[in-house]
Amino acid sequence: MTDIASALRDLLGSDEPLDAALDRHFAPGYRQRTDGVWDDRAGFAEHIGHLRTIVAAVDVEVLDEFVDGRRYADRHIVTVTKRDGSRVIQEVYLFGQQDESGRFERIEEVTMMLAGDEGDRGMGSAK
Repeated sequence: MTDIASALRDLLGSDEPLDAALDRHFAPGYRQRTDGVWDDRAGFAEHIGHLRTIVAAVDVEVLDEFVDGRRYADRHIVTVTKRDGSRVIQEVYLFGQQDESGRFERIEEVTMMLAGDEGDRGMGSAK
């Protein structure tokens, strides 16, 4: 079973090929809604590919986490250091469902920027 901290670290904090990280943490039919906007797995991959071009480092602090069978929920703080040296800090409220193998098949999340430039407010869904 995966968790969001491991997934984010593999997606944004490593040099691992994107497809390998996606396959480990996200089911083929994965869908995500961030701040009201739905994406399929291809759109999510495009989003992460874009973030990989601007993110130098990521830190994930899980504040609350709950797993009940295939249901997953958490509240976490993501601190992103961008390649230009600036930082963005977001608090995320996440509800998801995992498939039989423990990979995410759906995530719905709401983000709240705690620190960063106004232009970074949409970082959770930027492409």
